[in-house]
Amino acid sequence: MVFNSYTFILFFGVLLFLHHLPLSWNVKKSNLLLASYLFYAVWNPPFILLLWLSTLVDYRVALALGREENQKKRKGLLLVSLMANLGMLGFFKYGEFLLDNFVILLSAVGIEYHPAAPDIILPVGISFYTFQTLSYTLDVYRRNIAPEKSLLDFSLFVTFFPQLVAGPIVRPDALIPQFKQPHKATPVQLTRGLFLLTLGMFLKVGVADGLLSEAADTVFGAPFPLHPLDAWTGVMAFSGQIFCDFAGYSTCAIGVAMCLGFTLPDNFRYPYAAIGFSDFWRRWHITLSTWLRDYLYIPLGGNRKGSVRTYLNLMITMLLGGLWHGASWTFVVWGALHGLYLSVERMFKDYSIKKQLTSKKESAGRKVAVASLMPEVTIGQGVKKFILALLTFLVVSITWVFFRSPDFDTAIRILLSMFGAIPVQIPALTTIAMIKVGVVTVAMLGIHWLMRDTSVSKVSSRMPWWVLGLGWSVMLILLILTQKSSSSFIYFQF
Repeated sequence: MVFNSYTFILFFGVLLFLHHLPLSWNVKKSNLLLASYLFYAVWNPPFILLLWLSTLVDYRVALALGREENQKKRKGLLLVSLMANLGMLGFFKYGEFLLDNFVILLSAVGIEYHPAAPDIILPVGISFYTFQTLSYTLDVYRRNIAPEKSLLDFSLFVTFFPQLVAGPIVRPDALIPQFKQPHKATPVQLTRGLFLLTLGMFLKVGVADGLLSEAADTVFGAPFPLHPLDAWTGVMAFSGQIFCDFAGYSTCAIGVAMCLGFTLPDNFRYPYAAIGFSDFWRRWHITLSTWLRDYLYIPLGGNRKGSVRTYLNLMITMLLGGLWHGASWTFVVWGALHGLYLSVERMFKDYSIKKQLTSKKESAGRKVAVASLMPEVTIGQGVKKFILALLTFLVVSITWVFFRSPDFDTAIRILLSMFGAIPVQIPALTTIAMIKVGVVTVAMLGIHWLMRDTSVSKVSSRMPWWVLGLGWSVMLILLILTQKSSSSFIYFQF
């Protein structure tokens, strides 16, 4: 079931009605759990068994970890959880990928092997709920949290439907405590939640699908070299599409949870206003980047073991982050590029700090405060930051070529087309399509820059009611007029 469907509207309306009835809290939580299973079962009912298996394994392992004091036995219990969760993820998401590469490897050494096609179906959202349950087991193993004794509360944590299939990836200490006490949205929460749900669907249906997807699909589906303007337009279209699609889902999830009285963490903070790549990952898919930081980068040593290890840890983290997104070498390259960007940025930062420390004594007596020049300095710094943000956006957009391309041939062809390196240049997009993408890109970058230090909730709370109502009405009208109401979110495939 997708948020942008009439089925969901009916489903959510019934659930809201039940949630506001004078029932016991346990009954309401049971309703939420059953609704979450129904929400997930719409795609493929048998995959509910995987959710149950992951839930029961981690629930029992965590209880045993809470009682066990022997460190070897605790490591064994943790290994059971890791094998169960990563085993399911590895088989369903990477089984065919590993088999294909094994066949290629055998072929390279002269061995011909032709296995039967595995025909594995990828369960929706398995990457998200696997990481969510793993964070619980790892936190219990580290004794950061106590094991949850209520199977109902833990099951609801694993399967809570707003964020089940595409995040945000919620930590146990942020969600499980919310199930301990009755939650029902206040009138203000309900209004804000419905507004966020509308905004998220508008980003997905109105912008990502209605204005950008056609240009992106045309460019990335073209089997021939393109004119540089067409290639850049297609890449800009996908840069906007992937943000509006994924941020749209996260906004919907946060809004739906808020309508029920629950709070989910932000997953995006205007990433295309990021100044540098570490800033980008503090703003893009925040719950995944913090998960990778806390459960992979820091355990590997983080930045505590010297510069070379820091760069290596960054590369490993981003390579695995790329592979998390999809079982394809194009995703690995996408992750490798971000790892390289972060390493180079870190290198320059370390050099700059070292240089500043060296010249600190020399520059100590040269600081002169001139009040009349302060406005010019401020303006100059603002322009410099904006230019750096634009450069960050352009370089990040280049990495999206590998993320979106179905194979390396397509990615290389588009990159060569972008920089005019291929003499045969065939136009693919209409002038109207280019104008649409250009207007959306400029508007998106402008909004991200203006909103980079605030949030939708803060801005909307300061708006006059009639301005907010007018904007809300426009989004609703455009959603009703838009015919693309049932296409899946891009991150469902991950």
